Amino acid sequence: MNALANLPRILLVDSNVYFAKRVGEALQQVGFEVVPCTQAAYALTMLEWNAPAAILCATNLREMGALEMAPILRADPNTAHIPLIAIGGSGAGAGEQALLEAYRAGCDDFVDRRRSPSDIAAHVRSFLVSRQDGFQPTQMLSSAETDLSGNLQHLDLPGVIQMLGQARQTGALHINAVDADGIIFFEGGEICHAECGMFFGDEAVTQIVATCQGAVKGVYKFVYGATATQRTVLRSATDLLLDAMRAFDESQRDSEEGPQNESEQHPGQDHELDNVEKKSS
Repeated sequence: MNALANLPRILLVDSNVYFAKRVGEALQQVGFEVVPCTQAAYALTMLEWNAPAAILCATNLREMGALEMAPILRADPNTAHIPLIAIGGSGAGAGEQALLEAYRAGCDDFVDRRRSPSDIAAHVRSFLVSRQDGFQPTQMLSSAETDLSGNLQHLDLPGVIQMLGQARQTGALHINAVDADGIIFFEGGEICHAECGMFFGDEAVTQIVATCQGAVKGVYKFVYGATATQRTVLRSATDLLLDAMRAFDESQRDSEEGPQNESEQHPGQDHELDNVEKKSS
């Protein structure tokens, strides 16, 4: 537990006492001290004298949940640095949407409460280790240690990029879809470096996004704390996404116009086809 020597305490806010007890026990098994609380408003008063390593708060509390707590934490310089992990349920296929909602509210992460207590505890530990220790090579990470991953079929790449930007995240986004196998680095929510094949910087970002646009299959994986050794992206994410969308639209238009242009360039082929049809009739 050396990695967590300075981050031992978790403030667990949930009105379901049985659920909180099970998750609390799982967190204790991986080395945390757990302080349970049933009301978010009361939990906020506890921060003044006993700041935790992180807050794990339910989204479905009656008066105030994680989504309502986040802006309050971020507005106070004394609590703005405390990681807030939202815990809530989500319908089938809506996991990425729930995560996006949590990020937009100002939460640092989201975990589905339908997961087993041991999985939730492992997720929290992995999140804090990555946040404290920084970059770990992707090939060294197990799926349990990956803080954010998903399918591009459920949440498109521009949505993932915007989500990380709004949450001011720092880390590396790995993308694998169609012909794109690239990586985009974020620093405080801003894209600072990108690589994809022979492309670097701005070109790499537009290449990755344009290639992944409309992809039926594809996955992404974000590793918290990963940092780039150089800065190659100078434009804003919004400008790069717009350029990528234009490139995608142009490629689609060219592919649709291709067959028409070929028939215009070879009118004799149409005449020959007419002759064939006449002969067959």
